[in-house]
Amino acid sequence: MKAKQIFLTLSLVMASLCIYSQTGITNSAHDFSGETWTTNGEICVTCHTPHNSTIVANSPLWDHELSSFDFTGNLYTSTTLDATDMANPTGVSRLCLSCHDGTVALDNFGGNTTGTANISSYADKGVGTSGSLAAEHPVSFTYDAGLATSDPGLYNPTVQTSGIAGGTTIEADMLFASRVECASCHDVHNSAGNPMLLIKSNTGSALCMTCHNK
Repeated sequence: MKAKQIFLTLSLVMASLCIYSQTGITNSAHDFSGETWTTNGEICVTCHTPHNSTIVANSPLWDHELSSFDFTGNLYTSTTLDATDMANPTGVSRLCLSCHDGTVALDNFGGNTTGTANISSYADKGVGTSGSLAAEHPVSFTYDAGLATSDPGLYNPTVQTSGIAGGTTIEADMLFASRVECASCHDVHNSAGNPMLLIKSNTGSALCMTCHNK
């Protein structure tokens, strides 16, 4: 199944039944059911709820407090970066940053806004806790045939295969409205069972070289 279908479509199923990809998320880095601040022992509730969800465009029955942190002026930049629409993270990436930017507590879900379980205590799994994404892979930028033309170090995502089982192209399997997001590389539900919740193995830098022509 395509990567973004896993993140967007299956999330709806998980939110209400938490069955479809439970075998992947159970005991993964996103299984908080054993934490003291998740007293009901549920896995899905930290992010999803079948009822009274927060209304966010294209979000999967969202239950967690959203990040509103402004990263303007603190985004990745490089002399080799040809993307022209770098801006504050949006879409799926903003959902990820609801925990991973370190400004919103992990236990701020179900209407709670006074949580104390900050991700900084989880073995450096946070990004942007210093108010900067400058040291992180850029997200929320357009990756299309035009960008690949201006940067020959990138494959054309509309024709290059993703290498994901059952998938087709980078555009179809890894991008969101032709944009790179956190979920372009990470599967939050651990469906593939790869280290670091990756959508495919990075052995031999295989994931990196899916897009980068090196």
